[in-house]
Amino acid sequence: MPTIAHLTEKIIEQKPFLIESLSEGIVNHAALAEKIKPEIEKELKKKVKFGAVNMSIRRLSEKLEKSFVKQTMFNTNSDITLKSDLVEITLFKLDNIQDKLKKVYGIVNISQGDFLTITQGIHELMIITNKRHEEKVVSLFAQKNIKKTIRNLSSLTVNIPQGSVETLGLFYLVTRSLNWENINIVDIVSTLTEMTFIVSEDDSPKGFRALKKLIRENR
Repeated sequence: MPTIAHLTEKIIEQKPFLIESLSEGIVNHAALAEKIKPEIEKELKKKVKFGAVNMSIRRLSEKLEKSFVKQTMFNTNSDITLKSDLVEITLFKLDNIQDKLKKVYGIVNISQGDFLTITQGIHELMIITNKRHEEKVVSLFAQKNIKKTIRNLSSLTVNIPQGSVETLGLFYLVTRSLNWENINIVDIVSTLTEMTFIVSEDDSPKGFRALKKLIRENR
């Protein structure tokens, strides 16, 4: 039968940010105990004492502080690419929009360094490209297709080793480094070994510095 200590560890292990915070000794144990106590009671199907949960958290915290080893997420090839003067165009999926979408590739010259990402959702799609292509791209679609346009954007693309995609909490750690600098992430676009963050041009310099620091500290 699961014990309070076992369930406490199980719950916390599912939350990478808690593991990191506990290992650094910056979590209020009592507040955390109050938060996870109902979840433990639900699993055990009985009431448990607050003190028992709090003690389990304290012991786990002590263990993590002694044994926590920071996982390497980046290597010497990891770097950041910054692109500025971008525009994000969000479109409703109406009519023959997919046929028109193909024509975007004839406007944007990726081989010459132009920026283009196309993300398809269930009811809408998003095009992010260089501001200089906005007029031609928008002209491909009917006005009723266009939901919203956001200008003055930059992209911060982080290269990560392929093995890092299995690192628990990777997205949390990277987005946290931007959030701590009060940077609003407009959108995130990712592939297997690239994470691209779309931010305001005003935020791009400090975003670049924050990500550069993160890479340097986690190689």
